[in-house]
Amino acid sequence: MTPTVASPSVTSAETAITLAPDAPFFIVMNAGSGRKLVDETRAVLERELGAAGRRFELRVVEDPRRLQAVAREMADTARAQDGVLVGAGGDGTLCTVAHAALDAGCPFAVLPRGTFNYFSRDHGIPADLESSTKLLLAARAYPTQTGFANGRMFLVNASLGLYPRLLEDRETYKQQFGRSRLVALWSALYTMLKPHRHLRLHLEHEGRTTELRSSTLFVANNRLQMEQIGMPDAARALEQGLLAALAPRPVGRLMHLWLSLHGAAGRLADSDHVTSLTFERIVVTHPSKKRKLVKIATDGEITRLQLPLEFRVSDRPLLLLKPEPEVAEANRS
Repeated sequence: MTPTVASPSVTSAETAITLAPDAPFFIVMNAGSGRKLVDETRAVLERELGAAGRRFELRVVEDPRRLQAVAREMADTARAQDGVLVGAGGDGTLCTVAHAALDAGCPFAVLPRGTFNYFSRDHGIPADLESSTKLLLAARAYPTQTGFANGRMFLVNASLGLYPRLLEDRETYKQQFGRSRLVALWSALYTMLKPHRHLRLHLEHEGRTTELRSSTLFVANNRLQMEQIGMPDAARALEQGLLAALAPRPVGRLMHLWLSLHGAAGRLADSDHVTSLTFERIVVTHPSKKRKLVKIATDGEITRLQLPLEFRVSDRPLLLLKPEPEVAEANRS
C-alpha cells in the first residue's frame, strides 16, 4: 500500500472554520429532482432559515445543461458576500455545485435530495430535509477531500468501462419505472448479464507502468461505499488522503454477478478476482490509442474525456459544512 500522507479530509477542531452568524446561503437545486421535492425544499427553507432571520436565495435550474453555469454564478455571489454555496440534489448535482464552490473558494453545504446520497451520508449530514436545513445554521466548515479525473471533479467515485454503461441503463429504467433503489438494483443485474468487453489499459503509478485487463476501472473517494462492499483497507486509505482504484480481473458474466453479490454482502475483499490500488495520483493510458476519447462516469454523470486520464487527489480541500466529528461519525449509515 502507498505510504500514508497528511490528508485534507482529516477533520479536527483546529481545522474547522466558524462562519459569520449572518452568512447568507445561496442554494442551487436541479429541477430534475421533481416539482414536489422543489416545493418541499422551498417551504422548509422559508420556515427554518426565515425563522432564524438568515438570508437565502434559491435558484432552481430547469435545464440541466445550465447547472454548471448557474452554480458558478451563485458561487461568485457567495464569495463576494461572504456566504455559503449550497447544493440541493443527488450526488451528481452536488458534485457540479461543489466544483463551483472549490473554484470560487467559498464554503459548500449540502441538502441531500438524491436516491443514494453517498456523499452526505459519508460526512454524517442528515438525509432528512428539515434536519439538514437546521444544520446549515450551526455547522462549521471542515476541509474535505475531493478527487479529479483530468479536470473533472468527483466527490464519490469515477469509473470507465462497464460501470458507466450500467449507469446509462439504470437511468433508462428509472425513467420507465421510477427512481428507487430496487429499480437501480434490477437494472444493474440486467446490465451485468449482458455481453461486455474487457478494457486493456496501462496504469502509471510511482514511476512504474502496469498493464490491466478488466471490464471496468472504478476509482473511489467515499469511505462509506468502500466499507459497504467490504473493502476496509481502501476505506482507511481514503481517510489518509488517498484514492482507491478497484478493477475485477477478466472473468465471465456469471463471475461478475458473483462478485457483485460479494460486494452487496460486504465481502468483496474476500475475492481473489479483484485488483485494488491506493494512490494520490495515477495516469491511465491505452497501449494503442494514446489520444482516444473514453466514456467516463463521475458521481453518476457521464461524459467523454481524452486519454491519458489522470486520477488524483485535489491539491485544495473543499470547505464543507458538516456536523462535528463525533456527531458526524454517529450519523453515518
